[in-house]
Amino acid sequence: MSDDSYAAALREQIAQAVNDVRETTPLAQSFTNFVTMNLVANAQLAAGGTAAMSFLSDDVIDTAEIAGSNYINVGTLLPFFKDVLPEIAYKLHKNGKTWVLDPVAAGIGKTRTAILESFRTYPPTIVRGNASEIIALDAMWGLAQHDSTVPGTRPAGVEAVDEVDSAVDAAKRVARHLAKYSPVGAGAVAVSGAVDLVTDGERVFRLPGGSAMMTKITGAGCSLGGVTATYLAVAEPLVAAISASLLYNRASEIAEAKSSGPGSFQVALLDALWNVTAEEVAASEIIID
Repeated sequence: MSDDSYAAALREQIAQAVNDVRETTPLAQSFTNFVTMNLVANAQLAAGGTAAMSFLSDDVIDTAEIAGSNYINVGTLLPFFKDVLPEIAYKLHKNGKTWVLDPVAAGIGKTRTAILESFRTYPPTIVRGNASEIIALDAMWGLAQHDSTVPGTRPAGVEAVDEVDSAVDAAKRVARHLAKYSPVGAGAVAVSGAVDLVTDGERVFRLPGGSAMMTKITGAGCSLGGVTATYLAVAEPLVAAISASLLYNRASEIAEAKSSGPGSFQVALLDALWNVTAEEVAASEIIID
């Protein structure tokens, strides 16, 4: 297939994913952090999906049986998460369920590190994070031919200290690792930044656009993770990751134009997620390496 034919087919799949979510309202449940739970749920609803939140292992596993996909975010931790999250990951894997991981603040703290390291054996289907988080996760899982410390990379709370392009190799390694264990035979990594990057381990896609206002509200990335899970309920991992990222880029641009600050931007973002069309999302600029 030529590059032009591939790009055209990809855009058709993106439009189909956006329409399928709005027509079927799939359930994507979330085990997400307390700070952003409300925005995650509202964003999933605004994108056309259905939301459910839980922190109980048995409840998450039972709900996974009726959910199209699942989302785990390690942004705010409680002591029992160290035992519960590895168990959930194992059971999702055992039951053939897809899920999205947001490795918030990867590299900070022993408990967070232990949780993220445990996911190596039973990994998610998609990982979505910033460049520093993806590089840190790659190192934690020992996927690169170097030790667990990546030169020039350090934890920085929930903010990236690395440029997106510096995470290309790490993202590809992580994506290939996800694919080995995926219940659908494929995985994807989405790296958020000034120009987003998505890879399935082979091809690399750069997605220009979006709004800097996304960095001025709490939960923009977390809610994108939840919406990525919503799309994973109806599309294969690469298409789901690209579709969700493009949806957010277009919606955030619209929201910035209609808002006067962070408060009105968040409201306008939810409205834009609801109103942006499948055609607008699919027509977005995509640079394929």
